[in-house]
Amino acid sequence: MKEIFLDARNLEHPEPLEKAISILKHLNDKSYFYMLHRREPTPLLALASEHNLNFVSKLAQDNNWHIIISPKKDINLEQFIRLSDV
Repeated sequence: MKEIFLDARNLEHPEPLEKAISILKHLNDKSYFYMLHRREPTPLLALASEHNLNFVSKLAQDNNWHIIISPKKDINLEQFIRLSDV
């Protein structure tokens, strides 16, 4: 699967959500969105849930959030999380 990555840790509101929405519009079953954020992006996760997207959100030990979203339902997104690489 192709990863589309966004490091939003240094972006100011509302830029992370705007960029994420733009990326989500172009996802397909062969891609997933990987986002790093300094806080859990609750509005983005609510949007993903409303659109029936598969997602996972994890807080790393460095207090950064790792979010993965994909339209593909039959995949375990946790396998793509890189908590120790960032």
